[in-house]
Amino acid sequence: MNGTHLNLKTEAVPGSHPPTVIVVHPKERKSKCTVQPLRTSEDFVFWKFPRKEADRIQGYVRLGLDGPLISPADADSGLLVLDGTWRLAEKMEPDYRELPVRSLPDWKTAYPRVSKQFADPSAGLATIEAIYIAYHLMGLDTTGLLEGYYWADQFLELNRDQLT
Repeated sequence: MNGTHLNLKTEAVPGSHPPTVIVVHPKERKSKCTVQPLRTSEDFVFWKFPRKEADRIQGYVRLGLDGPLISPADADSGLLVLDGTWRLAEKMEPDYRELPVRSLPDWKTAYPRVSKQFADPSAGLATIEAIYIAYHLMGLDTTGLLEGYYWADQFLELNRDQLT
């Protein structure tokens, strides 16, 4: 995407969902980044933190903790997702506090985690898993979202009951 200033909401194809904005912390390791395969999709826009263009994310909701559950009522809103470790994402949140927060219900992650510093939240998900769940609950098309995600089959199997 070039550097022109456009409103992501109005730039979407009529009748389609606005592009999802993924804000990536500069310390996020590409080797562990589960959303890397989405970089070639025009349905996703990647920003490197601390990039923020408030005029471009009007009408967006942000995935986070302690908000109402995301639902079909959010389907017309754009989605902003913070991508980084839990500690990094927590440091990014204040920069996007003007966006309404939407939470996810408990789903099981398939992403293997090994942290020697601290424990992830019990309901911790890989970023791609969180996006998939959000799209599913908003009623948006999830086709191809998990393409390139090594643990996709295991994730879908672990959450089979949630998907029916």
